[in-house]
Amino acid sequence: MTPARSLLCALARSFLAGEQTAEAIAARAAVTAGRDWSGFLPLATRYLVAFAAGTRPREADVVCFLKEDRRLSRVRARLSVAQWISEPPRMQPVAAASGWGLPAIESIGALCDWLWLDPEKLDWFADLKGLCRRRAAQALQHYHYRALSKPDGGVRLIECPKRRLKSIQRQVLSEILDRVPAHPAAHGFARGRSIRSFARPHTARRVVLRLDLRNFFPSFQRPRIQAFFRTVGYPESVADYLGGLCTNAVPRGVLAGIASDARSIYKWPHLPQGAPTSPALANLCSYRMDCRLAGLAASAGAAYTRYADDLAFSGNGEFDRRVERFSAHAVAIMLEEGFDVNHRKTRIMRQGARQHLAGLTVNACLNVKRQDFDRLKAILTNCVHYGPKSQNRDAHPDFRSHLEGRVGFVESIHPARGKRLRMLLDRIPW
Repeated sequence: MTPARSLLCALARSFLAGEQTAEAIAARAAVTAGRDWSGFLPLATRYLVAFAAGTRPREADVVCFLKEDRRLSRVRARLSVAQWISEPPRMQPVAAASGWGLPAIESIGALCDWLWLDPEKLDWFADLKGLCRRRAAQALQHYHYRALSKPDGGVRLIECPKRRLKSIQRQVLSEILDRVPAHPAAHGFARGRSIRSFARPHTARRVVLRLDLRNFFPSFQRPRIQAFFRTVGYPESVADYLGGLCTNAVPRGVLAGIASDARSIYKWPHLPQGAPTSPALANLCSYRMDCRLAGLAASAGAAYTRYADDLAFSGNGEFDRRVERFSAHAVAIMLEEGFDVNHRKTRIMRQGARQHLAGLTVNACLNVKRQDFDRLKAILTNCVHYGPKSQNRDAHPDFRSHLEGRVGFVESIHPARGKRLRMLLDRIPW
């Protein structure tokens, strides 16, 4: 490393470590350079302004900032590294995260202790170098894979972590991610929310707009996840490993067995659909999109909710007249936030037709689809007359629990209709 590069790296570490005030940063920079240059305080102020609006920067980003600073470049030849910052960077959460009670993990050693792993095992599970992607042996891979065909001809790859990695991810979920609140508009995978809370705000509206995101989980790639962990306060090295533990790059041997158009999605490290941490991270990393779409909806007098990759907007009068233009603005926001919109699933549903979201109708009140209700009612009626074995065509091992679950779901959506089904269920001769 050249002396000039060493100076920039040393100054970058002093900028990232410790208290983030201009005075504290300037004092650490003076110690690093071994002299009290009067320009350190203005330089620290410019640094704070440059990175105030974004996530906590990487060391490489700070080095680039220092390299491009004109005032520093004039005196860089007269400065040298007198002392490297030796202590690890501290937790630096954004203001909103100060009350979340996240565990303080400020070094790789602390992360190993927190996860009860040695450094070699941490490297293996995080796989920041992508070694698992090149291994063909299933025993050396961290995930089980199952490809499912989509109705539109695409492929959805289910990536289930193996037991040890799943245990690590559950710890990250319970002790970090569950303490970070999701946006109020996010109803999927959120405690106390469901498809019922997702669809309820859109009942009895003149028009309902439904949009869909394509390849929702794989669209969150590793740098985005690592940026999230830096935002909530973790140093760059810790955030990189946490991001590695929660993302996966599909091995080449598995990619060879799926359609070519899906390979480009799964070959890069991404959120795996099947990991415990993926739903929470997808919600949290969609926060800015939810904020922008909620603001857009409020300006148009509309309601907005999201259930994973399903987005719903609804309104009356003015929103009905502008819904097509509103849809274009919403799609533009989603594209700017790095998402891919499935235009084939876009629906503008007015009151003259069935308005449905997540399998529920919302025309006048929240309800299950008529065909689903009629089918379940017919099954229960036949069970009463001909016995439950005659209707268990899918060979459910516990058919009674299966029917009780379906009836309970209808009761949670429409209690009056669910009561009618419950009466039939109670008459079945088990």
